[in-house]
Amino acid sequence: MKHLETIEQFDQLKNAGKHIFLFSADWCPDCRAIEPVLPEIEQNHPQFTFVYVDRDKFIDICAANDVFGIPSFIAYESGKELGRFVSKDRKTQQEIEDFIHSL
Repeated sequence: MKHLETIEQFDQLKNAGKHIFLFSADWCPDCRAIEPVLPEIEQNHPQFTFVYVDRDKFIDICAANDVFGIPSFIAYESGKELGRFVSKDRKTQQEIEDFIHSL
């Protein structure tokens, strides 16, 4: 999974291609719980590029996108938001897969 480096990179990625941004943090136990299944989820959905957004490093991006709970996912295609799975609740692999299939 790609890691977001700059705010400018977020804007570039969001506006070109198909991306799913995972908003997360190292200290988040619910985020750590889904880590083992993320490679399989990525493999199952090659049409998307997955990008890890560190909530602490990019708090302004989180606020601008109404991401106040983690782990959360927002999908974009060419600047258009396709969907969001945003909450503070723990997520299962099935719930994440269902979200991606709904896009």
